[in-house]
Amino acid sequence: MTCNHLNFGMTRRDFFGRFALGLGGAAMAGLFHSSAAAASKLAKAASPYQGLPDFPNFTPRAKRIIYLFMSGGPSQMDLFDYKPKLNEMNGQELPASVRMGQRLTGMSANQASLPLAGSAFKFQRHGQCGVWVSELLPHTAKIVDDLCFIKSLHTEAINHDPAITFFQTGSQIAGRPSMGAWLSYGLGSANENLPAFVVLISKNANRDQPLYSRLWGNGFLSSLHQGVQFRSGKDPVLYLNNPDGVTAESRRKLLDRLAELHEIQFADLGDPDINSRVAQYEMAYRMQTSVPDVMDVSREGEATFALYGDDAKKPGTFAANCLLARRLAERNVRFIQLYHQGWDHHGGLPKGIRNECAKTDQACAALVTDLKARGLLDDTIVVWGGEFGRTSYSQGKLTKDDYGRDHHPRCFTMWMAGGGFKPGFSFGETDDFSYNAVVDPVHVHDFQATVLHQLGIDHEKLVFKHQGRRYRLTDVHGNVVKAVVS
Repeated sequence: MTCNHLNFGMTRRDFFGRFALGLGGAAMAGLFHSSAAAASKLAKAASPYQGLPDFPNFTPRAKRIIYLFMSGGPSQMDLFDYKPKLNEMNGQELPASVRMGQRLTGMSANQASLPLAGSAFKFQRHGQCGVWVSELLPHTAKIVDDLCFIKSLHTEAINHDPAITFFQTGSQIAGRPSMGAWLSYGLGSANENLPAFVVLISKNANRDQPLYSRLWGNGFLSSLHQGVQFRSGKDPVLYLNNPDGVTAESRRKLLDRLAELHEIQFADLGDPDINSRVAQYEMAYRMQTSVPDVMDVSREGEATFALYGDDAKKPGTFAANCLLARRLAERNVRFIQLYHQGWDHHGGLPKGIRNECAKTDQACAALVTDLKARGLLDDTIVVWGGEFGRTSYSQGKLTKDDYGRDHHPRCFTMWMAGGGFKPGFSFGETDDFSYNAVVDPVHVHDFQATVLHQLGIDHEKLVFKHQGRRYRLTDVHGNVVKAVVS
């Protein structure tokens, strides 16, 4: 007998793990005539990547999502929400009847006046649907008949970090699972050799606002469901490659012996995180082959690069990431999250927004066009949008050729394509100043509930009990916007 048998420092997790295996394990042994080790193998038999029983809850319209997140808050009235009256009243004070006492950020709350700033850009109707699109987006204008616009989105957060966190996790408070993690948890993975949730960040963006890994984190869900960031460069996934001197064969032997040790530990403690670690080790081993394959775009034809633009040949750019997103979708990755920073234009907006549109417009349109040509758009949802909109008044000095816009949570525009969303359709309206949503307002939780619905998920059933409370992506809110889906 050794002192290791006298472990008085037992944690709460150890206690319940051992207690469960003491009674539950005995019952299982009686039913199946198996040892504790056999019970451990039984617990591992079901893949941790399978998702929940009875999910999807009904027949889905889509299998995967590509989410193009425009971090910083694109100006809706300079891109999609055409407001001729705003242009007519350029320079005049924002009417109090429009503002209705709405709170302002500290950046514009002390301004002596709030001069209305009409858009510096021309708008035209495009497509059979006749939707208004800014001259800044000539490529997007060509695919509007494939897009579903929601122009009346609104949120509760007025600053970037809580607003981005709200969109990505359903809460302004950090620590909840991200949307991709929820989908991995509920639906599982459709690919054995790649993660269910992949993250790509543009390297050619202006990093005006930081991004944090918790935005694609697993929160209180198993770490199996955390997003995996793919990077440009020698090592697309950090710490994936074997160290010098370690062969694939020796790595395989190491993982086999490690799995045996974990099996013993699981039989002793019953901690599900043990099996999660083993599953992650195995996924990493398979990714050593699958990741280089998906990242190798050398076999893409010149027509593909011409479609996405010259930047598609430069790893890490937004265009290159859009091309990778299509390749990941072809391999049935469940959730593909692209982040492009640079849309936070408090000043110098005409130049700044022109630059970001030049980096993103062609690739966004190319992604939708490419998915459609390959028969993937029908069961893939493409989402474009930021965390909030921008004010109709200018932050700071308004001049003939320059203006800026502050954060605006009360209305903004997003678009979706594919996955059963109505093509060539616009939903919701704002007032003459793009300041308030006046027809069919859509809350962030409504948007989340609708996206989940298209994936065959009842958002009220995708729950996880944590610290005595049942959590979900939509918290205790959210309604499916049935008008935007077919």
